[in-house]
Amino acid sequence: MQENVAKAYRGMGMEGGIARWYAKNTLRDMDEFKKLAVRLWEMLPAGGDILEIAPGPGYLSVELARQSRYRVTGLDISKTFVEIAQRNAEQAKVPVDFRQGNASAMPFAAGSFDLVVCRAAFKNFSEPVKAISEMCRVLKPGGRAMIIDLRRDVSQKTINQYVDRLGVGFFSAWMMKLTFRFMLIKRAYTREQVSQFVALSPFGRYKLAENPIGFELWMYK
Repeated sequence: MQENVAKAYRGMGMEGGIARWYAKNTLRDMDEFKKLAVRLWEMLPAGGDILEIAPGPGYLSVELARQSRYRVTGLDISKTFVEIAQRNAEQAKVPVDFRQGNASAMPFAAGSFDLVVCRAAFKNFSEPVKAISEMCRVLKPGGRAMIIDLRRDVSQKTINQYVDRLGVGFFSAWMMKLTFRFMLIKRAYTREQVSQFVALSPFGRYKLAENPIGFELWMYK
């Protein structure tokens, strides 16, 4: 598979009003962020270093940092998201090092992290194999990387049911359904594509499982 997959999105992050709109609406997923943080805490030893790639408003990073035994870093290409995430961390009074940067060329030394997490953003990366390879590079030996994202073959009916369960207002729900239909699903990858991306990366082992609207990928260094 070729690295330069044709995609409408070329790595420029959401900025300004659209980033703030996204931050407001994803706040409703806070229970999901908290549950995921607990899952990750349980598999990481005390003193571990965690990197979240494309944290957006930083909700998951902030939750991860509530356990002071971990050092948490967030890397996002959007200047607006970095600013929003920094404010959220300050308000929660937790230390998170949010930085602006590209997932395909991370500003970190090799072997810096025990765990790398990327949730709901991988489909937007313009260089997916490079991004996965960078995840491997910045992981310590024995480290793990996790990607959670949308699946290309998910039905619009399933998406509509997911959005309806969020309990957002009519206009926001309408906007989210349109965004999924005309943008996000088209950018998403199939299971086969994701497997091929990993095969082209330095990762040696991986586990890929599907969920109702997407997939969860674990890669092991």
